[in-house]
Amino acid sequence: MAPKTPRRFDFQRDSFSFANELLWEYRLDLVKGKMNFRRREPKPNYAHRCFVLVRAARQFLFHARFDAEQKIAGDEIYIGLIRKIVSCNPRLSGETENQITIPGFASLREFSAARESLLKNGCGDAWRSYVLRSHWRMIFPISRDRKKNTAANLLAAIRENFSPIVHLVKFPSLTINHGMILFDAKEIDGGLEFSAYDPNDPQKPAILKFDRVKNEFLLPANSYWAGGGLNVIEIYRGWFM
Repeated sequence: MAPKTPRRFDFQRDSFSFANELLWEYRLDLVKGKMNFRRREPKPNYAHRCFVLVRAARQFLFHARFDAEQKIAGDEIYIGLIRKIVSCNPRLSGETENQITIPGFASLREFSAARESLLKNGCGDAWRSYVLRSHWRMIFPISRDRKKNTAANLLAAIRENFSPIVHLVKFPSLTINHGMILFDAKEIDGGLEFSAYDPNDPQKPAILKFDRVKNEFLLPANSYWAGGGLNVIEIYRGWFM
């Protein structure tokens, strides 16, 4: 059965206010076009949770509703509500009448700013970013035709008001191994431009491009990636992914 989404992901409403922290400090070598890196000191205490956050964000999108008209509840109430939401299916949205109500807040962004520690503790540990049923797919080659089909499927999903979660990867080098939520797309000269929630940077949407001439996905340079082509795999959709 096709998933039912009550609304499309809205960056200012449906993203977490805090970031998935990076274990490394990255510096772009403009001459070589590569990243140099070193361990961050002090070591961050909330890292390796990119897949945890995108999964949880869509669980809140699909299975929760926020009601700022209600009074703010105690932490124990919120802990129980978070636990219920992150136990819901991230692949299929629930019916509106069955959504779990979060009292006292208007959005996930507002809720996560006010109750950051509760959400960090409740959404899942770092190991959940590594133990994903979909990770098998990255070890196999991905053809340009497959990339073209993926881009078309992602565009169709967004137009159907479904906010796809994607795995961004370079294998076997693993210079990037990351998760994002795509929530908007537009046609540009020679390809597509997707807007994304990047849990590494909750301040602004990220941009993921698809070049229809080369049939290649491109992620521009940012604080952890030197920029360039990479593989994109849609996950949390269907039993095997």
